[in-house]
Amino acid sequence: MFIILDGWVKVLSVTDDGRENVLALRGGGEIAGETAGETTGHRNATMRAIGTVRALIVGYDRFSSFLDSHPRAGRAYRRMMTQRWSEAGLMLRRRAVTSGAQRLAGLLVDLAGRHGSRAGGAIEVALPLSQEELASMAGTSRATVTRALRRSQSRSPATAPRSSSTGAPTPTRRS
Repeated sequence: MFIILDGWVKVLSVTDDGRENVLALRGGGEIAGETAGETTGHRNATMRAIGTVRALIVGYDRFSSFLDSHPRAGRAYRRMMTQRWSEAGLMLRRRAVTSGAQRLAGLLVDLAGRHGSRAGGAIEVALPLSQEELASMAGTSRATVTRALRRSQSRSPATAPRSSSTGAPTPTRRS
């Protein structure tokens, strides 16, 4: 497993036809790759760095021993895992009762709240994510993302992604 010190990674799943689905974003202070040791012992997702990433690599047996000998760390780990499972369940329930545009709006608000920083009158999320990746995370099509972002530019507090210095879109939200 990886303990991310600095930077960001995308956690991806690749479908049988080669398409990538973005499952999560993980940043400094978070862990990734933790479920492989708890389940099959084999990885069940791929991580891709977004820019430069510094991380510690910790073997599952060593991490498990650490949790066993540090009960507070074990409780914190269980709490984090429970939260991730709860978020996954909520996401699945939302997909049944919301439109792609609604899920995209929720995703942008979540990204702004968790990873945003104030930039003038907006909250900027400096993560280079393509419209395809936003669509994957929101459980919708790229066409839906394009339409929703175009509409939001003229009538919503959320603005369409602007190009970052890397040329990739950067979701922003006016405050």
